[in-house]
Amino acid sequence: MHIDQWLEAIPPLSVYLIVGLVIMIESLGIPLPGEIVLVSAALLASQHDTLNPLWIGVLASAGAIIGDSIGYLIGKTGGQRLFAWAGRKFPKHFGPTHLANAERIFDKRGVWAVFLGRFIAFLRILAGPLAGSLRMHYPKFLLANAAGGIVWAGGTTVAVYYLGVVAEEWLGRFSKFGLVAAIVIGVVVFFVMKKRLGRKHETEEKQEETTA
Repeated sequence: MHIDQWLEAIPPLSVYLIVGLVIMIESLGIPLPGEIVLVSAALLASQHDTLNPLWIGVLASAGAIIGDSIGYLIGKTGGQRLFAWAGRKFPKHFGPTHLANAERIFDKRGVWAVFLGRFIAFLRILAGPLAGSLRMHYPKFLLANAAGGIVWAGGTTVAVYYLGVVAEEWLGRFSKFGLVAAIVIGVVVFFVMKKRLGRKHETEEKQEETTA
């Protein structure tokens, strides 16, 4: 079962909580499909009146901010041990190359790395713990973290929701136009075939008269 089908099968309140929880856990440093869950929920909201995109955006933003903050505290208290363990468990996400690239970005960009990291898959997972392990000043981290979380979660929700609404309206119009076009084409083909068959019948009659 796909994520969108799974979300569609549960109550709206549970969808909001799951979106926030998955994004929060992802922001802690655990690789979960937070972005996929957010996009799926926003797309479902565009197709079902029972889901409110505002609450999806709010819970997603809250999950991002809270998760990154907890990840920051975890990184600050035991970042190196955590990354060593994560590298063994999830080498595709926390390998030496990933960590080296992330540390280089944080050293050069600082606050911007936290803000923009929300939009980059591997930095979205590493931002909180890595900022904590590098002893980044927490107020600066919190400001960048909150701004990035709100822009990413809110912006993604709004964009996907309205794209879904437009797509649904367009497909609805397309289906009506397609039905009308199919009828018109069917009528035209019918008359064309009838005319051709009539001509063929006349030709055959003339040939029969000639041979007779």
